[in-house]
Amino acid sequence: MDKPNIRAYLAWIAICIIWGTTYLFIRIGVGTIPPVLFAGFRWLIAGIILITILRLSGKQFPKKEDLIHIAIIGIALLGFGNGLVVVGEQWIESGLAALLITTVPFWMVGVESFLPKGPKLNWMVITGLIIGSLGVGLIFGGDLKYIFETKYLIGVLSILGAVVSWSLGSVYSKYKKVNVHPLMSASIQMLIVGSLQIILGAVLGEFTGLHFTQSGVISLAYLVVMGSIFGYGSYIYAIEHLPLSLVSTYAYVNPIIALVLGWIFLNEQLNIFILLASVVIIAGVVLVKIGSNKRTLLKRF
Repeated sequence: MDKPNIRAYLAWIAICIIWGTTYLFIRIGVGTIPPVLFAGFRWLIAGIILITILRLSGKQFPKKEDLIHIAIIGIALLGFGNGLVVVGEQWIESGLAALLITTVPFWMVGVESFLPKGPKLNWMVITGLIIGSLGVGLIFGGDLKYIFETKYLIGVLSILGAVVSWSLGSVYSKYKKVNVHPLMSASIQMLIVGSLQIILGAVLGEFTGLHFTQSGVISLAYLVVMGSIFGYGSYIYAIEHLPLSLVSTYAYVNPIIALVLGWIFLNEQLNIFILLASVVIIAGVVLVKIGSNKRTLLKRF
């Protein structure tokens, strides 16, 4: 792994903040635009803009042998990892969706630790993940009474499916290197996934219920520019230059931002338990950040 640099840390900070805001805009967007088409429009438009900028700046297309890996990563991260979040937010609050995403570090760090050349978990990372999870439990506990409602359950399962896909795609992208600029890879992923999602949306009949509103267009524009081009570009850069256990902690910060924004703009719940849990989550993030740079290894369980 390359020595961490200031740009990589800035990219990580950007992910923590920007992706925390995207849950609000997704929730608003799917209120007026069918979910699969909403996701497809986002990625296709972002991909066209990004690849145009990259080509004008002289960046080269990847080789044919790299395209299959780029497609796999894109489908895992964007197609299912993000697409299922969009679907799930039709039925659950934006803050809850963000909270469920906090399970990403368990999958990412856990999967990587079992790879032949992957870093093993040290006690500080494990402690940080446990503390962070306890914080999530404090926030999530109040919603357990809804778990047997069909739409709520579908929403929760959709988000959990997104978590698994995003985690596997992230680890795959870290170990299956492609000989192409990271942003060029990201733009091609966006084009592939956006096209597939629009086709899927058409098959599902979503065009018949499609109509654009001011709030829907604003949400889509924000997600294209900030969530996709800037945010996803930062994510690709960060996972190539920082420990995966550190990068994955963005999932602990995002819910705090998502919960506050959901409370302010969508009247979603925010109470003393959520505030206390936020402190616990931050403590977990700090431990994981410190532990990710430690070289003390634990024996595999």
